[in-house]
Amino acid sequence: MGDAVSVTFEPDGRTMAVAPGETFLRAAQRAGIDVVATCGGRGRCHSCRIKVIKGSVPPPTIMDTVQLGHDEVREGFRLSCQTSVAVDCTVMVMPPIAESGHQILSCTHDFREASMSLDSGVAKRFVKAELPSGEHHQTSDVEAILAALGDGAAAEVPLDLLRRIPTLLRDADGALTVTTFHRRIIDVESGDTTAHKYGIAFDIGTTSIVGFLLDLDTGEQLAGVGSMNPQAVYGGDLMSRIAFAQFNPSALKKLQARVLAAINGFVQEACEKAKVEATHVYKVVIVGNTCMHHIFLGIDPSYVGLAPYAPSVRAPVVVPAKELLIRVHPNAPVCFLPIVAGFVGADTMAVVLATRIYDSPQIRVAVDIGTNGEVVMGSREKLMACSAPAGPALEGAQIKHGMRGALGAIEKVEIGEDVVYGVIGNVPPIGVCGSGLIDAVAKMLDAMVLEPSGLLRLEERELLPPALRDRLIERDGERQFVLAWATEAGNGQDITISQQDIRQLQLAKGAICSGILMLKKVMNVSDEQITELMLAGGFGNYINIESAVRIRLLPELPVERIRYVGNAAALGAQMALLSETERARAVDLARRIDHVSLAARPENAALLVSGDI
Repeated sequence: MGDAVSVTFEPDGRTMAVAPGETFLRAAQRAGIDVVATCGGRGRCHSCRIKVIKGSVPPPTIMDTVQLGHDEVREGFRLSCQTSVAVDCTVMVMPPIAESGHQILSCTHDFREASMSLDSGVAKRFVKAELPSGEHHQTSDVEAILAALGDGAAAEVPLDLLRRIPTLLRDADGALTVTTFHRRIIDVESGDTTAHKYGIAFDIGTTSIVGFLLDLDTGEQLAGVGSMNPQAVYGGDLMSRIAFAQFNPSALKKLQARVLAAINGFVQEACEKAKVEATHVYKVVIVGNTCMHHIFLGIDPSYVGLAPYAPSVRAPVVVPAKELLIRVHPNAPVCFLPIVAGFVGADTMAVVLATRIYDSPQIRVAVDIGTNGEVVMGSREKLMACSAPAGPALEGAQIKHGMRGALGAIEKVEIGEDVVYGVIGNVPPIGVCGSGLIDAVAKMLDAMVLEPSGLLRLEERELLPPALRDRLIERDGERQFVLAWATEAGNGQDITISQQDIRQLQLAKGAICSGILMLKKVMNVSDEQITELMLAGGFGNYINIESAVRIRLLPELPVERIRYVGNAAALGAQMALLSETERARAVDLARRIDHVSLAARPENAALLVSGDI
């Protein structure tokens, strides 16, 4: 790199040689420096902003001005994804909006009182094996253990166990605990450890990851863990991450390493909470959308992002933990539920299991609202599913003052003569999360701040009450509505909803709405025939149902027919962990669910009825 220039990234203080023309974002990612790029480096958010503190400041691009505003551009701020390196310089990587206390939806369920059978497939037996005693007796250590089990256990034993068995068998004088999964030996220990038999289930979402450690004998939930998905620095939505990894094995490895490190951290945290040994975790179930599934397995997701959006594998996958480097028992089976289609993944199958929509005599709808939303509609007669890619706007990304559901996020809004808002943690606000955005836009419609088309009514502001009139402003060439003034905010800035924010919400709600409308049309189902609409997922359980109906995110059903069902994907994962019957049911259902592709149906656009937002 003879013509390379020198770039120093602060606050890391790391200096590296960069080829002129490479963006600051790609240079930082190459160096392993975390620069959050929620939109995947497309200039559609401001999370990757940097400030040039030494050297000449590159001229701003149009996207710099749109996302950062004239004031920040004049102060030397730029979007690292849009700005190319030209000369030696030093830049400060600006931290993303400070978020803490994320609302990760828990999933507490007492399986001990459920009708579901506890048949995890994992069995532990304490046996007394007869040591080989005579040369004339043609036997072996493994055969002695199999004879003691006496229940038709498979003769194949993992190599790591074969290496340990001779010493274990003799040191314990044949008194061993043998663990099997579907009659195949996966562990041998000296003494009686039959009381320790655990499993862990994970739901790997685009935005967040949750996990639950369970006792496989009783179904008791021993610990819950979770946080944001660390892959988000490479993009807030699936297509951004697919684009990052596309035909690039080293980029795929980075995404895989991030999620693996998170999973292993959660395993350790859960085991420490429950005071159990990680080597006594004998089964793992992982669900997630197709992209998360492929990345975790190290499968190139490139073709999932290209028409016809085909996954590499739809069948259930079971591999030993040691093959994936998950730090539980090395021979523990790691089970991935089946995939329905390119963007209807294993998490959707978990939702189907948890809601038991497959056993319903009436038509029901399950809507998992998230970065990649899914809709399942039907009954015991027929089930259909589609993907509703809402994008990251509902998680607060690509929103001017957006943030996730964390401490300081405006989560609910009331508008009368003035604005009254509720903040997570009852602290001064620093941004607005997805549920707050939906609530605010619905209440802005009611207060006539917004036209039904979604346009902020700047020209008619004189018709509004004085306090609302003052909040409707034009700044940086864009219409905005002030939710919280700088004097009451925790970051000293006006917290606003911009015209572009409303357009982003319209795109997100359009995806969910069109998914529901399309399945209604294909199945010839009216609103009157839908007996229940179930809101699943971390985000779905925090939105105001009335506001969601008001902006047409959800059908105009009576509120009593819409209910929250919690983190259904995580619940379904736990069901598959505790019950091989349920895991087998998921395999059967995945074959029978019909997938409807919204993109392949041009008539889809006509279904978005005219009306509010």
